[in-house]
This record gives sequence, C-alpha cells and structure tokens, in this order.
Amino acid sequence: MLSTKIRSLDDAVSSLIHDGDSVCLAGLSHLIPYAVAHEIIRQGKRDLELVRAAPDLMCEQMLVAGCLRKVTYSWAGNPGFGLLRVFRKAVEQGRIETEEYTHYGLVAGLVAGAMHLPFFPVRTMAGSGLPKVNPRIRTVPDPYTAEVLHAVPPLNPDVTVLHVQRCDAQGNSHIWGFVGEMKEAALASQRLIVTAEEIVATEVIRSDPNRVLVPGFKVDAVVHVPWGAHPSYAQGHYDRDNDFYRDWSRFATDRERVGAWLADYVLATHDQEGYLDRIGRERLERLKVPEQWAAPVNYGRYGGEAVSG
Repeated sequence: MLSTKIRSLDDAVSSLIHDGDSVCLAGLSHLIPYAVAHEIIRQGKRDLELVRAAPDLMCEQMLVAGCLRKVTYSWAGNPGFGLLRVFRKAVEQGRIETEEYTHYGLVAGLVAGAMHLPFFPVRTMAGSGLPKVNPRIRTVPDPYTAEVLHAVPPLNPDVTVLHVQRCDAQGNSHIWGFVGEMKEAALASQRLIVTAEEIVATEVIRSDPNRVLVPGFKVDAVVHVPWGAHPSYAQGHYDRDNDFYRDWSRFATDRERVGAWLADYVLATHDQEGYLDRIGRERLERLKVPEQWAAPVNYGRYGGEAVSG
C-alpha cells in the first residue's frame, strides 16, 4: 500500500521551497494558490523567482514582503481593476528583475521545459516589442522553409504549486474549469506541491480518469487547504472575491500600505485558518456557489468488471 503524501502547509513550504528557488505558483484566473504564497511570506523566504502567467495581487504581496528577486511572467495587473502600482514602480525603479513573454510564449517555454527541448518556436512575438526587452527571446530559421520565427527558452521551475478542487492522498488531481498553464508548469518542474479543496479516496479520482490533470507520481506533497485560492475562485466551490480586488486597487498605492495589510492579514494570522478568520467567515459564506452538476459520463465496463482507470 502506498504511503500518504499528505503534509501540513508549513511543512510542505519549509521543506520543498528554498531561498533562491524558481517557484511557479500556477493558475490563471482561478485556482491561484494564495495560501502557499502567504505561507512563503510567513516563513520569510528570500531571493525567489516567481513564475506566473499573470502575477496579480500575489506578486505585489510577495514583492513587498521581500521574497522576490525576479518575476517571469506574461501579464501583470489587478484583473478588472487596473495596474499593480507598487509592482510597476519597482520595475520602473529597477528594484525587481523581470522576464516578460506573451501568454503563449510563457506556456511554450514550460512545454519546452517539460519535453526537455532546447527551445520552442512561436509566432506570437511577430510585431511585438518583447524581443527588445527580453534578450532570451531569440530568432530561429524554420529548417523546412527558412522562415524566421521567434524562439523561447525552456522554463524549468524548481518548484511548482497547484491548487486543485480535489486529489487523493498520492496527489492524483482533478480540476475542472479553466486550466491555464497548470499542466505544463507541473510537468516542467523539479518538485510539485498540490494543495486541494478536498482530499478524496483514490476511487473517486479513478471514476473520472480524463479529469486528472497530473498523476500522483509527479507530486511531492499534498496539502488540504480549503479556501486555498482566496481571493481568486475555485470553480464549483466559491466565487471570486471581487470586493477584495476592488479594495486592493483603492488602498494598495504604496509599499507601506501593502506592508500594513500583510502585517495584519498574513503575518499576524500565523496560518491559513487565521487568515480566513481575519477575512471573515460570513464574507466567505457569501462567496459559496450553488450547485450546478454536469451530466454523468458512462465509461462502460470491461469483462463484467468496472474499469478502474
């Protein structure tokens, strides 16, 4: 019988994320692993490279906490509400290193990393100014037509973190909804932490094998973290906390204000449960979504026995 990979949040972060690491906190729009970002801040991790397709408020929080030396990304902002003013100022003043791609370019780099390719050709840089600001974007001739394409290097994070709706104790993970760069980041990384809204029996995962995003053998640690994506959303569990994003756009205008928020909501709360208490349980209850079930899928049976996946 396989031993469990379930660990506490503080143990997973302390043992698998080290100072100086390249850390991909994956998830685009939803399932963003905020609970792990907050634990990184609590533990005072330093000199990290954050890899994210869309580093939103999480990036600004980690920047002000002193965790980051570099951000590798393809878009930055407060979704629906504008700029990240503190992050932008840090970039303009040269206080943070950046490596910018298009969305597809960043995912292509992760694909190259997962497939052990030396580069990945893309067309999405055509007409873009990105190659002028990112010297890692090069040109390469098509060996069949001699057309000149742009190429991106492989991206291999030291650690990737995924937040999923459910997984088993080995890390076999189901997600539904928008996938973003999660699969590519998981397969390209050296180590993988999975946090989950629910830990379920392996039979639940095997009942729907097509929904498995990553297999358990790739996973190093499994952490049960309800509400682990707040203030982003988890499809089928809770909605995006739009008030949080709106309020951030109003008050997070300088490092001092962001630092004060971190001191109150992250550092003083000690863990995820304390953070949720500080956010307010009634507020969280209002974010829960009503049920809307998909139609059942018939996977059939073989030889009179259920197919286990």
